[in-house]
Amino acid sequence: MSQVMADGLTIAEAAERTGVSTHTLRYYERIGAFREPPERDASGHRRYSDRDLSWITLLTRLRATGMPIATILRYAELAREGNGTAADRKALLLAHRAEVVAHIDELQRDLELIDHKINIYEEIERTRIGR
Repeated sequence: MSQVMADGLTIAEAAERTGVSTHTLRYYERIGAFREPPERDASGHRRYSDRDLSWITLLTRLRATGMPIATILRYAELAREGNGTAADRKALLLAHRAEVVAHIDELQRDLELIDHKINIYEEIERTRIGR
């Protein structure tokens, strides 16, 4: 990710950079999903740093892989507590990783069945054309 200006990005700029809506960014902040809330400028507007953008990317990927909000909130809470919780955060991510791998395996089996059905229809088409 490119270097953010010294004064940070606005919420609209952060949303554009991360592909997350401004509504989602406000929601994540409201529920406590950020490691640290974004800084605010003198007028009270959020200013997002590179570190904030990295955290948003992590949140987005965890959600995309099916991590429940409650687990994300636990992860953020542990992160706020500092390096003493590294083992707990690692355990949380290892458990989630196992779930993601199991889901990928299930999707692979589903894909194999779909491919099998496609092959059957292709064979039917070849047989009809060959008549």
